[in-house]
Amino acid sequence: MLATLRKDGSPRLTGLEADFRAGEMWLGMMPNSLKALDLRRDPRFAMYANPGSGSDMDGGDVRISGRAVEVADPEEMGRWVADMPEGHVPEAFHLFRVEVEEAVRVTIEGEEIVFRTWRPGGPLRTIRRGNDDAPPREDPAG
Repeated sequence: MLATLRKDGSPRLTGLEADFRAGEMWLGMMPNSLKALDLRRDPRFAMYANPGSGSDMDGGDVRISGRAVEVADPEEMGRWVADMPEGHVPEAFHLFRVEVEEAVRVTIEGEEIVFRTWRPGGPLRTIRRGNDDAPPREDPAG
């Protein structure tokens, strides 16, 4: 799920699959889709995914926030299209490269909920919360 900001500042939530190529995260969208127009106006976004199978939480869930920078260079767009499976190449589309500002993975481990957070240039942080009244604790090793 992708969250963008509408013209009036209210949130818009839509489905979207992220694409990972050459060590970067990409968002491709239909021409003039509302989410693409939102990102052109304000590049801030948040994304939520459950990488597990179906509705289970085995893989936890992932939340990413950052900025989506539109790519309009024909050569760069051509390289992105060249990696697409045959028959799946759109005639026209918007392409955005993601600049991640924060990534969070949330899992359940035993009786604890575990948050692993990362920001560019910083270390991986791990925060654990039990189902008791104890305050969250951060793992010193990350």
